[in-house]
Amino acid sequence: MSHIALYPGSFDPFTNGHLGIAQRALQVFDGIILAIAINSRKTPLFSVDERLAMIRELFADDSRVQVTAFEGLTVKQARAMGAKVIIRGLRAVADFEYELQMANMNRKLEPTVETLFMMTSEEYFFVSSQNVKEVAFYGGDISGLVPPFIDSLIRARVAQR
Repeated sequence: MSHIALYPGSFDPFTNGHLGIAQRALQVFDGIILAIAINSRKTPLFSVDERLAMIRELFADDSRVQVTAFEGLTVKQARAMGAKVIIRGLRAVADFEYELQMANMNRKLEPTVETLFMMTSEEYFFVSSQNVKEVAFYGGDISGLVPPFIDSLIRARVAQR
C-alpha cells in the first residue's frame, strides 16, 4: 500500500521553509501532493496557475510529488486524493494554536485523516510567504529565503507594481 500525504497551503510564494517541509515529508511518505488552497479572501502575488508552474518546476525530477490546486475543505481534498495524512508546517507557538484547532476540526469532519505537524528547520522558522512579499516590496534581500528562480519571479512581479 502506498502512503501519500497532502501538503496544502497558499504557497504565495513557495519558500525555502515550504521546500524543507516537503523534502522531509518525502523521507516519511511514499509521495506527497502539494495542493494550492484557493482562498478568494486573499489577494495573491501570483495566480494559481503561476504557483502551480513554480512548484512543478521545483519538483520536475521527482515523480513522488504531485502538484494540484483545490477550493474548499482541505480534509475533503485529502480524502478525494487518497491521502490519509495532512502535513502542516509549524514555525512558532502561534502557528501551533491555529493548526491544532484546524486539525481537531478536520478530525471531527473526517476521522480517518490524520494531521502531522512538522517543525520547520531553525534557519527558516521566521520565514513566511507574507514576510517574503513585504521584504521584496520594500527592496530588501530575499535571496536564501526562496528558491533562486522564484526570487527572480518575485523581483520581476514587484517591479511591475
